[in-house]
Order: sequence, then structure tokens, then C-alpha cells
Amino acid sequence: MRAIEVLGVSKKFKIPVERADTLFERIVSVFSGGLRYKEFWALKDVSFEVEKGEIFGIIGPNGGGKTTLLSIVAGILPPDSGEVKINGKVVPILGLGVGFNPELSVKDNVIIYGTIMGLRKKEIERKFEEIVQFAEIDEFKNAKLKNLSSGMIARLAFSTVINTNPDIIIVDEVLAVGDINFRRKCYRKLREMNEEGITILLASHSPEMIRGLCNRAMLLNRSLIEIGEPKEVLRRYEELNAKK
Repeated sequence: MRAIEVLGVSKKFKIPVERADTLFERIVSVFSGGLRYKEFWALKDVSFEVEKGEIFGIIGPNGGGKTTLLSIVAGILPPDSGEVKINGKVVPILGLGVGFNPELSVKDNVIIYGTIMGLRKKEIERKFEEIVQFAEIDEFKNAKLKNLSSGMIARLAFSTVINTNPDIIIVDEVLAVGDINFRRKCYRKLREMNEEGITILLASHSPEMIRGLCNRAMLLNRSLIEIGEPKEVLRRYEELNAKK
């Protein structure tokens, strides 16, 4: 059974080609038609499928469209063309504390995020101690989020997500933040969840992560270059890097 189908997805952004230095100049430029934009295609006609229970990896250069693609699959960004079909509850980890409020406490953030992801308040409160212990921030559980380091926030985001009963987890480069021991702990947890049937779609710059975790992988550089066994995809990735 397919967990994810991406069918001919393209996404473009408009980039201003003239810079107005002051607010007044910007207003004048807008009303005079002087501010011009060029189109930048972050993704062009990308298609792939992820089977239920797979760990599917996306690798590619900076600016290759990985985060844009994950955001579209997660339903955060709309595609300009194409379609995404999802079979199951998707929970994304696409940045450091995306969806968190820095002015609220760690506990309040976890409760709010958990309820947004469909859990009852009592259920997420019951899981709170487990969440902060996995994130290794037990002594900061009553602190405001803004007092945590970026690594702590990344750990908290990951730990919260894995406790929201997902069918599909979407993971961006957030696991690159923090120490290597915690990353290994996350990898072990992802493998455990995958063994329970959870589908994982992840993007990484790390060949080691793709090689060590994924059943299949794809090489993305705004369009699909290669898809298949991680070993073959990583070989093409190395060839691409060698041409730079």
C-alpha cells in the first residue's frame, strides 16, 4: 500500500530583481509597476511514491528543493502544479520548533503541539515526562522555550512528534542539530517506529544517514535525478558533487 504519492509536482517562487532602499521607494515602485520579479522554479515535475512502512530518503545539494518538497508533502506549501496523495496521519519535523511559541513554557508548547496533532490534552500531559526525558531536557521542563538552546529545541521537537501517534513522519535536516549521541538515539527510535509500520520520509545532506537508515532514496536537484537503492543514489550524488 502506498503511503505517499507525488505526481508531477512543480513549485515556483517570485524573486524581486530590483531593490528599493526605503519604504517610500517600495510603495512608489509597487504603484508605478517598477518593482519587477523573476520566477524561480524550486521544483519541476517531480514524481515518486513511498510505500507504507518504508524509510525513504531524499538527498541533494543546497537549494535543490528538498525542504520545499517536504513542505508540499506535509501540506504546508501548495504546489503550483501536480498533486500529492497521502494515506495516513502526517506529522512533520521541518525546522527548529516550528509551531512552538518561544514565550510559552516547554510544557505548554508540548501540550499545544500535541493537541494540534490530534491528541487529547490529558493524553499529551500523560506523555509529557516521557517526552522531556527522551529530549534530555528534564531540568528545563518548566522553563520558557526561549531559554533553551537550538539543540534542545530540536530534541524537544523530535521527541514531541514521535509521541503524537503518526502514520507518516516527515523529517528535514533538524536531526543535524545536536550531538552525535542524540542523533544516534533518534536514528534508533526511527528504526523502532519503522518496525511498527510507520512510514518515514526524510531529507538529509548526510550520505551516512541515507545509507544507514533508508530502504530507498532519491537524488533531487530541483527535478528528480535518480531514484532507487541508496547505494546507487549515493553514487550519483557523489558524481554530481565531483562536477562542481
